[in-house]
Amino acid sequence: MGLLDALVGRRAVKGPAARERLFALSTAYVTLETEQQITSSGVAGIVFQPLATSDFAAMVKDMEEVVKATASEMGASAESQDDSYGFRWLIVRDKGAVEDLVVTINGVSTAIEEGGYGERLLCAVFTFKDAKGAAINFIYNYKRGSWYPFVPAGGEQQRSTERELQLKAQIGGELPIEPELERWFPLWGIPF
Repeated sequence: MGLLDALVGRRAVKGPAARERLFALSTAYVTLETEQQITSSGVAGIVFQPLATSDFAAMVKDMEEVVKATASEMGASAESQDDSYGFRWLIVRDKGAVEDLVVTINGVSTAIEEGGYGERLLCAVFTFKDAKGAAINFIYNYKRGSWYPFVPAGGEQQRSTERELQLKAQIGGELPIEPELERWFPLWGIPF
């Protein structure tokens, strides 16, 4: 913060503690599983906006190769694909612990941030199922440093807002949930 900022009352905005908030899912999962009978589907993904520069492309290629090699050593798999909106997804499948998925997704986001492209990160998605087999997604918004549930409902592009609010009430004490409901953006077309 500079002298002029201090004089006119502006102050630097401190970004969210992304790593700590991302890892909150590891501990919140215990509550989800034991108290809510919500289990991991063993799939997570991170989505970012690619940049058409050789530096960014090389960084992403190296990061994807490391993730794929590391995932195969752990008995997991990783793949990348672009969606219809032009965003790149790195998808990790691991039937092991949720912690492994969180660590892998954190590794990807860290590589992108350390490469100087943190603003290209959009979100991470972790998939779960409730006791009846209904899909539940927990989405981590990198720009806000917070989580929110996204529960698709039966029809095309319909969501269960009621179930999402229930999940907020049930897990909000352990997971930093986005307080502004209008920022709970639906994520249609998740490629997994």
